[in-house]
Amino acid sequence: MKVIQIETYGDSGVLKLNQAENPQPEENEILIKVAATTVNPFDMKVRSGSMQKMIPLNLPWVPGTDAAGTIEAIGSAVTRLKVGDKVFASTFGGTYAEYVVIKEDQVALIPKNVSLPQAASLAVPIGTSYSFLVEGGELKAGQRILIQGAAGGVGGIMVQMAKALGAYVIGTASGKGVELVRSFGADEVIDYKKQDFTELIKDADLVIDLVGGETQAKSFSVVKKGGKLLSAVMPPSQELAQQYGVTAQFISSAPSHKKLEFGAKLVEEGKIKTQIAKTLKLEDAAEAQDLVSAGGVNGKVVLVVAD
Repeated sequence: MKVIQIETYGDSGVLKLNQAENPQPEENEILIKVAATTVNPFDMKVRSGSMQKMIPLNLPWVPGTDAAGTIEAIGSAVTRLKVGDKVFASTFGGTYAEYVVIKEDQVALIPKNVSLPQAASLAVPIGTSYSFLVEGGELKAGQRILIQGAAGGVGGIMVQMAKALGAYVIGTASGKGVELVRSFGADEVIDYKKQDFTELIKDADLVIDLVGGETQAKSFSVVKKGGKLLSAVMPPSQELAQQYGVTAQFISSAPSHKKLEFGAKLVEEGKIKTQIAKTLKLEDAAEAQDLVSAGGVNGKVVLVVAD
């Protein structure tokens, strides 16, 4: 099968199109013929080597954290899914390939009303949104939530899931992203290049940080006492958390079919819509990663592996 591999850490130039043997599923695993995967910021962090102390790799390594495709084979202990099912999943590595093996408990049937590339674009955003809104944030109907970076691939899905949960949603974006976030149903959209969110928001029950840096530090001032600030980017300052009387955590979303099924139901109900910024071929993985690294992409960059 064809795969994209990295044999050493570095920039996008280390991504190589190679041939590898098809993987075989163990008893609790599923073999997926991949139709599409997507590019996530995590892919570039791992590729660069900046995370090698935390996540050491056995090189050569195949990037990719999500996939959608058709089940080709199942392990002997698999009972929930069958050969021929169209599925989507999130995992750690291996999806920049024609075939990938993933544990059954990380795989779910795709929503009935989307294509396989669209399903691939939903996998990581749905899982992340569930981890932040339902598990970490314990978001309730009527609560106020601020999503920093609401026009991105994860942010856009998070806005829609938060609305489906009954929250009052405020999102930050810029340029064309402002109208995009508004189209997702956000109650307020702040153009962070023209407006200072700290002057416009107060007493948010929950702030989701998808940006980091100065934005994260400034976000503490808009959380009400007893509220939460959750980051997908970097560990928040515990000194600031204590100063403002809030809970602040870095969250890493663990893959789960239950999260995907929760999101798939919302997609089928029309409460979550996909947003694909650009579609490229697997062979164009380097170009795709550079596009995402440059920033300003509203939605997901999809790599089509097979028709």
